[in-house]
Amino acid sequence: MVSLAEKLASNITFDDFKKSTDLKRRILFTLFILVLYRLGSFIPLPGVDASIVKGFFDAQSGSGLLSMFDVFTGGSLSRMTIFALNIMPYISASIIISLMATITPSLMDLKKEGESGREKLNQYTRYLTVAICIIQAYGISVGLEHLSGTDGVAAVSIPGAFFKFSTIVSLLGGTMLVMWMGEQITSHGIGQGSSLIIFIGIIANLPSAIFKTIELGKVGQIQPLIMLIIIALLIAVVLFVVFMEQAQRRILIHYPKQSMMMGGQANSSHLPLKINTSGVIPPIFAGSLLAIPAMLTSFISDKSPEWLQMIAAQLNHQSPTYFIIYAALIVFFSFFYTAIQFNPEETAENLKSYGGFIPGIRPGKATAEYLDYVLTRINVVGSAYLVALCLLPDFLINKFGVPFYLGGTTLLIVCNVITETMAQIQSYLISNQYQGIIKNSNKIKRRFVR
Repeated sequence: MVSLAEKLASNITFDDFKKSTDLKRRILFTLFILVLYRLGSFIPLPGVDASIVKGFFDAQSGSGLLSMFDVFTGGSLSRMTIFALNIMPYISASIIISLMATITPSLMDLKKEGESGREKLNQYTRYLTVAICIIQAYGISVGLEHLSGTDGVAAVSIPGAFFKFSTIVSLLGGTMLVMWMGEQITSHGIGQGSSLIIFIGIIANLPSAIFKTIELGKVGQIQPLIMLIIIALLIAVVLFVVFMEQAQRRILIHYPKQSMMMGGQANSSHLPLKINTSGVIPPIFAGSLLAIPAMLTSFISDKSPEWLQMIAAQLNHQSPTYFIIYAALIVFFSFFYTAIQFNPEETAENLKSYGGFIPGIRPGKATAEYLDYVLTRINVVGSAYLVALCLLPDFLINKFGVPFYLGGTTLLIVCNVITETMAQIQSYLISNQYQGIIKNSNKIKRRFVR
């Protein structure tokens, strides 16, 4: 049976978009903020030779944690601008607060208080963002002071306490500004602000990645047949990601109390469980953990112990050990983060309190066990999907030299942001159609009354 929302969604036209003044205002506001963000990503950090930093990143050959973060920041990290940390400290703080809210009783109580509780959690997230940003900015300042070019010229002309202080203040101010921009987009624009900021950073470097791939084909480093296979495979992977991100396991829910109030008619709904419940978190966590040894040895190459160098060598992108551990960590974080995000016991209690039940399953504990049973099997498919998505592009990167911007994590983020933003635009248009239907019905009622 097709719902009213699905009928309205299928009837959306370009005229509906032109009539929606609020939606157009939100889109223009979002574009304005994103343009300001891109302009700010070119303001250099004071006292740093950006060419030496750029040479260091070029030597990374598009691998490692720093290169992955540079993609997320739209090149701000390799240019060493005031937006070098981008919104990553805020995302790290959000994840930490979300984890703490599941194990700390006081934060759990705040989570249940509704809007006021969420506002307090958001405030704690901002405080933690400041702390994380200060620590990361201090680490960057120390790393820059030890960084030098191939000719021995130091990246920092005047190292010392003042340089560290100015770097911390500049990076902290840049991160706070980016965080504010993301919140403004979420409140007054369209889409999720922090996700759109990462998205615009990724696609900003996409044209150069495409041109780099074309140049590799021109010089013969990539054969034309291989190039066509890569393009076809990339299109297939994008379609596969969109399909999997939209895929759901819908569990039928009946509400007998409401059906009695509606004259005995059956009233039911669905509990949607996404195939990829954990989203992009598992690949980011797994890649970050595996890249830490290589990052440490890169910054302190002349002082790093042998055991750290050996670990870094085993965890490079060409090693089979890297792929095995990477896949295992993705599976682990997929199950771990899903367990944090979705609580079967809490969901079962909520259904029971509203009189809902799953056909054939007793309310309460049996419902919780059934939801956990279904979610576990969904997670097997979801984690396998993430492993395949992340390892296949890495294989292409290592085998054919495809730029890192086309990696699995970046593809996952891009597809997620596009589908979520389009869904939000569609919901605005459907809401406008609802309002039009209500206005027309009110006009008809007035005519009958007269």
